[in-house]
Amino acid sequence: MSPRTIDVSLPVGPGLLTWPGDPGISVTPSARLSKGDPSNVSHLELGTHTGTHVDPPYHFIDGAATIDKLDLELLSGDAFVADLGDARMVGAAELSNAGIPEDCERLLLKTTNSEMWRDMPRSFPNHYVALTEDGAQWVVKRRIRVLGIDFLSVEAADSPGNPVHKTLLKDAVIIVEGLNLADVAPGRYRFVCLPLRIEGGDGAPARAVLIEE
Repeated sequence: MSPRTIDVSLPVGPGLLTWPGDPGISVTPSARLSKGDPSNVSHLELGTHTGTHVDPPYHFIDGAATIDKLDLELLSGDAFVADLGDARMVGAAELSNAGIPEDCERLLLKTTNSEMWRDMPRSFPNHYVALTEDGAQWVVKRRIRVLGIDFLSVEAADSPGNPVHKTLLKDAVIIVEGLNLADVAPGRYRFVCLPLRIEGGDGAPARAVLIEE
């Protein structure tokens, strides 16, 4: 029996939720066979942190590694999906009680955020589950190299100075945001997440999958 591949990426289109102030999404026809053009081609406009995307250290740290300099081996390998249940926020206490294996290098956080993606939200939510600063410190202390979460940001919208991002990125923890884990059971998987190779990029959309092995 072949391993099952689960697409945990968000579909990119005009109806996808975007971070307030970020560029919107536009996919407009540039050429169409139906109009006599030789092929179908579209014009795409979107921000570097659209949908399922990867944050490199450069996102918040000038001079740090950009998206095209990341080690892709870190974004492909064994991962653990931790179900945080109904937690309103994810701190050190919640992570300590989530059954995360000691050898975990790639950690994906499944929260109630994922339920939002079942009926694509059209407006930005008043509350979403995010990582707290002490949660970020827990991740760093556990030497986790990749952290994913099921919303557009790992950090609460009202966090002055963005301490969660900075704590993670200063320690070169790669952040993957905008995962859809609604139909994913907790446990071990093979994770593959490949961001667009944007030269000098502060982030990039990605296709992310989990493979049951």
